[in-house]
Amino acid sequence: MIKALRNSIFICLAVMSSAVMAAPAAHEVVQQTTTTLLADLKANKEQYRTDPGAFYTALNNILGPVVDVDGISRGVMTVRFSRQATPEQMTRFQENFKRSLMQFYGNALLEYNNQDIRVLPGNGPQDPQRTAVNMEIKDGNGTVYPLSYTMVSLDGTWKMRNVIINGINVGKLFRDQFAQSMQNNGNDLDKVIDSWADTVAKARQGASES
Repeated sequence: MIKALRNSIFICLAVMSSAVMAAPAAHEVVQQTTTTLLADLKANKEQYRTDPGAFYTALNNILGPVVDVDGISRGVMTVRFSRQATPEQMTRFQENFKRSLMQFYGNALLEYNNQDIRVLPGNGPQDPQRTAVNMEIKDGNGTVYPLSYTMVSLDGTWKMRNVIINGINVGKLFRDQFAQSMQNNGNDLDKVIDSWADTVAKARQGASES
C-alpha cells in the first residue's frame, strides 16, 4: 500500500513540469504538463533505467521551475529551525532537499506503467494566490488514489507547495523526518542538512519494505 502511494505521489509530482508560460491557471499548468512529462518518460525510459545521472538531470530540469523548493524546504525545516539557519545553511538544505526529492520519487517514476491519470475539473473561481488542483490516479489493479496539489502563485507563476495523496500529507511526512533527525543529531543543524539524503533514503527503504 505504502509503495503504491509512493509511486502515485511521484507520478503526480512529476506532472508539474516546465510551467513558465504566459500566466496559465494552476489547473492548466497541471493539465498541460502531464502529457509532456509522460511522453518524455515513454521516449527515454530505457535510457533512464541504465543512466540514473541523465534521468535525475532531466527530472530536475523538468520539475525545478515549478516546485517551490524554498517554500517547501522552509516548511519542512519549520520556523523554529529556519530562523536559526544561516543563508548558507538554508541554501545547502534546499539543494540537498531538492536532490533527495528527485531521487526519492525518481525510482517510483521508472515503475510507471501506463496508469490512468486524470486531472479533475476546477471548482469555481480560482484564488489568485493559492489554490488546490485535484487529480485521480488509477493503478493497474483498478484502485483509485485521490490526490490534491497545493499550488501557490509566485511572481506570476504557479508552483507546487505541497501534495496530499490518499489523505497522506507529504509535506508533513518530511517535516516529521526532519524533526526526528534533529532529535537524533542533538539539534545539530549542519549534521541534519548533510545527512538529509540518508534520512530520505532510509524513509524510502522503509516504505518499500512496508
